[in-house]
Amino acid sequence: MQLTLELNIPPLQRPIKYPNKVLLIGSCFTENMSERLVQHKFDVLSNPHGILFNPLSVAHSLESYINNKEYKREDLFYLNELWNSWDHHTRFSHTDADSALHLINQSQGEAAGFIREADYIIITLGSAFQYYLTEHNKPVANNHRAPAQWFEKRLLDITIITSAISHAIDRLLQVNPGVNIIFTISPVRHIRDGVVDNNRSKARLIEAVHELCGKYEHAYYFPAYELIIDILRDYRYYDIDFVHPNYLATSFVWEQFVKSCIHPDAQSLMKDVLEISTARAHRTRFPDTEAHQKFKASYVQKITALQKKFPFLKLEEELQYFSS
Repeated sequence: MQLTLELNIPPLQRPIKYPNKVLLIGSCFTENMSERLVQHKFDVLSNPHGILFNPLSVAHSLESYINNKEYKREDLFYLNELWNSWDHHTRFSHTDADSALHLINQSQGEAAGFIREADYIIITLGSAFQYYLTEHNKPVANNHRAPAQWFEKRLLDITIITSAISHAIDRLLQVNPGVNIIFTISPVRHIRDGVVDNNRSKARLIEAVHELCGKYEHAYYFPAYELIIDILRDYRYYDIDFVHPNYLATSFVWEQFVKSCIHPDAQSLMKDVLEISTARAHRTRFPDTEAHQKFKASYVQKITALQKKFPFLKLEEELQYFSS
């Protein structure tokens, strides 16, 4: 008995392999996918600006890495006892301005180097709603709990979305001509916009992304949004807030991503890597027992054999743990 629709996902023409570098930018759904890539020991850099929801902030962040932008004190503002950046998530905010700048510019420098070597950039767009500072008409990435009257909220036109991201991609291709781009739309509902406006927002993002995929040869659309909304389409696949997909749902999306976007050779290796990562995360109650020492020794052998066969695997931390 078939209980769901089937979604035929075309495979990525250039599937991701283990030595590849993957930069992920966008909404909180990006964080979930990057955690799984990290767990499987792919070479990943995730959200150097922190979580970003709207396309203008994503485009701006990409250009800031390409331009190797360095933020200065005048780029920060003080609110609620913290120094913040309108371009960044609150994880970069700090009680000390110099500390905030250090965090921001350290991340900027890492991203500037990484984006020039990245083989893949995964962009997840969450909302077509953009907040602008009313005083300067500046688009912001995060409101930082500032008063509502500081902002004007606008639903971006498709042409504005495609223009901003196209400009960033054109600049990206100048410094990294061989890069592949994977677009996704976050299945997280922005319910504060209301159900109707959330759907309007998602529709504009979907249309814009498909225009971009038609424009750029190595741009690909992975249907994370459709997998949740149209294939699973049940609130049992959401957390208690009915907004965020739960572990079962994100696991389903991850499985589909692996099938369509990861090279078959890498998929085979991922099983061995996951076994090691899972064992590393295990916490034993009796670490001094002979059984646990044999357990650790067996993983030293597995890691050593894997690293000899696949020198690009970064398992030094796991090897140190099991060797101690």
